[in-house]
Amino acid sequence: MLAAVCARITPDDPLAGLEIRDVPEPTAPDGWEVIAVRAAAINHHDLFSLRGIGVTKDEVPIILGTDAAGVTADGREVVAHAVLGNPEPGEDETLAADFHVFSERGVPGSLAERMAVPTRNLLPKPAGFSFVEAACLPVAYLTAYRMLFNRAGLRPGQSVLVQGAGGGVSTAALLLGNAAGLVVYVTSRSEEKRAKALELGAAGAFAPGSRLPHRVDAVLDSVGKATWDHSLKSLRTGGTVVVAGATSGPDPSADLSRMFWRQLTVRGSSIGTRDEFREMCAFLEQTGVRPLIDSEFALSDAQAAFTRLHDGTEFGKIVLIP
Repeated sequence: MLAAVCARITPDDPLAGLEIRDVPEPTAPDGWEVIAVRAAAINHHDLFSLRGIGVTKDEVPIILGTDAAGVTADGREVVAHAVLGNPEPGEDETLAADFHVFSERGVPGSLAERMAVPTRNLLPKPAGFSFVEAACLPVAYLTAYRMLFNRAGLRPGQSVLVQGAGGGVSTAALLLGNAAGLVVYVTSRSEEKRAKALELGAAGAFAPGSRLPHRVDAVLDSVGKATWDHSLKSLRTGGTVVVAGATSGPDPSADLSRMFWRQLTVRGSSIGTRDEFREMCAFLEQTGVRPLIDSEFALSDAQAAFTRLHDGTEFGKIVLIP
């Protein structure tokens, strides 16, 4: 079958390690099922894997991808929850000692014609969603949902700044936040992306580092070093910044004086739980929110899809169709 594979780790040129090639069919151990993948979204996680972040040289080649929607052998239309591991009974699965996702620790990913998935990770595709829309949910939309409503604890009428408009998580946070009655501000270096964010309902769209109309209750930051100072300065006293990535670097100044004087909270966040996935799907069905699709590519044209993601020209999710 055809798959997009991390064939080798190339830190300085991640696309050089990407190959689209034939691979063996997946096998399903006890408690797993093989699904026919109808759509699979790509994420910055895939670029990180190609750079050797979260993947070792001993684990390649490995099929990339964390997100998939497809059909089981008995005809069920499903979406695959990306979080793997063995949590203790009642434990948040994202806090399990062996927390990982597809395409890590030797587990083949979703960018293939078929993939093996634990049965417990197969959830019904939300009613009225296409396979392309459903494939966007497991990482970007679940990450944004957990950041907004679990880690930041935001409620209708409160305000949030989303750093870096246009990416999968930031676009999801804008759409989900609007639907929940939040006041959502965004930043972007791109004037075009700021304009698109306003069209989608952002209360304001600003260049990075700009002063906001007022300090916000929370900031969602997956950019890291380049935006960290602005994130802290944009918070009201007692506000919360939720971190789910560091695409520009993981080592900004902590600015401890500001943190203790203004009593700020910093919370990390990684994807979400299966229960949160179910909650999010119900929320999407009730509100009518649908993932924003930037573009669709054939799996055989994955190189072009990855190039678009790498160049940062997308607004919304990029999806591969096997």
